[in-house]
Amino acid sequence: MRTADLLLAATTVSLAAGCRGGAGSEPAQPIPHVTPIDTRAPEPVADDVPLTPRPPKQVDAAGADTFEGTAGVTDKPRPDAKPSVLRDVRAAGHEHYDRVVFEFEGDALPGYHVEYVDRPVRQCGSGEVTEVAGDGWLAVRMTPAAAHTEAGRATIPFRERKLSLGVIEELERTCDFEGEVTWVVGVSSPNRYRVLELTRPARLVIDVKR
Repeated sequence: MRTADLLLAATTVSLAAGCRGGAGSEPAQPIPHVTPIDTRAPEPVADDVPLTPRPPKQVDAAGADTFEGTAGVTDKPRPDAKPSVLRDVRAAGHEHYDRVVFEFEGDALPGYHVEYVDRPVRQCGSGEVTEVAGDGWLAVRMTPAAAHTEAGRATIPFRERKLSLGVIEELERTCDFEGEVTWVVGVSSPNRYRVLELTRPARLVIDVKR
């Protein structure tokens, strides 16, 4: 019985070795892991959701490209206001209009009177005739105002400036005397204009249509 048992064990070991393969056999390959595929419809994302119509954007009057304007007189007196000091005068072209900005010290504007005037354009103190370019002359009179310091030094470094914009051709100061400051805007044509009041800092804006 002992010999038979030994023979049976040897046979079992031999069979097990044969199942594992000989020295020249390739080792058993592991079964690869397969990730299951999700066949469900994807959840909608933000771009798939219909957009809710938005109301049209409101444009501030100061930035509107088009306006009706006027070719007549614009008058807004402020007789009780304290004198405002003019600190800057600048101009720029836009798609449908040219803009002139009169910027004042602080946050208070003087009164103003805006209208087209005929030739000859004159200096307010001396009455001397001055030539301003263009075929239309828009006078912007501001009062009470000053374009100089208490020491008498001018706050604007130029008295006249030639421009090459869509309609504005020249800016010229014609008055800085006894609380009145006047600038004449020389334009190629006396087109309609509008007046805007802006704050922080105080600015008087003149837009002339092209």
